[in-house]
Amino acid sequence: MAASPSPIPARLRWSLFTVLCIAGVFNAMDRPIIAILKPDTMADFGWSDSDFGDLAAVTQFSAAFAFLFTGWLVDRLGVNRSMQVGAAAWSLAAVAHGWALTTWQVVAARAGLGVTEAVQTPLTIKTVASLFPPDQRSFAFGFATMLAGAGTIAMPFIIPALALSVGWRGALVAGGIGGFVSLLAWMWLARGVAQLRTRTADAATQPAGGADYGPILMSRATWGIVVAKALSDMTWWFINFWLADYYRKAFGLTTLELAVPLGIAFAGSGLGALLAGWVSTRLLERGVSPNRVRKGVMLVSALLVAPLPVVLGFHSFWPVACMIGVVMAGHQGFSLSLFSTITDVVPQTKVGRVTAFGAFMGNMGGVAISLIAGRVLDAGWGFVPLFIFAASSYLVALAWFQWLLPDIRRPDDKAAGLFE
Repeated sequence: MAASPSPIPARLRWSLFTVLCIAGVFNAMDRPIIAILKPDTMADFGWSDSDFGDLAAVTQFSAAFAFLFTGWLVDRLGVNRSMQVGAAAWSLAAVAHGWALTTWQVVAARAGLGVTEAVQTPLTIKTVASLFPPDQRSFAFGFATMLAGAGTIAMPFIIPALALSVGWRGALVAGGIGGFVSLLAWMWLARGVAQLRTRTADAATQPAGGADYGPILMSRATWGIVVAKALSDMTWWFINFWLADYYRKAFGLTTLELAVPLGIAFAGSGLGALLAGWVSTRLLERGVSPNRVRKGVMLVSALLVAPLPVVLGFHSFWPVACMIGVVMAGHQGFSLSLFSTITDVVPQTKVGRVTAFGAFMGNMGGVAISLIAGRVLDAGWGFVPLFIFAASSYLVALAWFQWLLPDIRRPDDKAAGLFE
């Protein structure tokens, strides 16, 4: 069905969305904390690279499992209630790390965090679909990723200072506190906004079982999107969990020295998302078809990632940092186009579930690369095979996407029939 412009005033709409994005920064704060402070946690518990990879895989698998239900939950509860439940739950899970004193307690806290933070992705996509007309959604996604990137840029500077004063557990607790503050800001802004309390009718009357996903799983469009998401996200999670370790091993950087190169990488992530969103929106407003816009941005993004193995021949981390920044920009342009495609071709009643299933597949890709990377490094093979895979993953994902979704059309062009 065709979306109409939101009746919510533009300033309030963007204020609500900004608070949601800031909450997302605190939601994702655990990943750079664990990656940057890897030596501290490994020293505390005597972990190997494989053990660290297994811990990352636990978080990703927990999130992946939860995504099978969080999309349905967001469709059923609506935006406002989903934000309240989700932000409260993931903030509590982050705070729980403060009491994790053994390996199994850390594993339990990470699993809880993975399960609860899985609300964020379908909630963000559902919010964009609810608040913004179709041609503005790419820019909204870009804005969201830009804010997330800005938060991630700050993490390499903030996290070591937090760790020095309160330890790595305290740094995670600080993320949980930030989540609660964001939730309070959201509740204040959202009071009286009836549109955010609307529940999706078909989700509210159906159980959270597999039958609810039937039409979604039968759609070629779904599989085109989610397998492309899994392939591209493998590289994203590899960089998130292992980039700091690569800088340490290749260039001997300390935790404090990691701040600038990691900041450059995530600056590229935010700028790439904002640029891809802006370009997509401008082209759509000029009448270019969604099919050409989405796939054109995905192709350019995939080509930006392809030269990644070249960095293995560099002997200074500065050109490596700049190249990784370009790679992160490429990932975000690719991911933004995938999420935008969901809002293009999926009826709004199913947006949460298709998004969640895509996130499930993306996180399963993260599970796989976490397990593989730890064992590749422990076997002494280094980063070469991992970088070669990362360089090719986006082109393979785009080829798969084109095969299963050769023409992107919006629901008012009968694309909704793909999911019925």
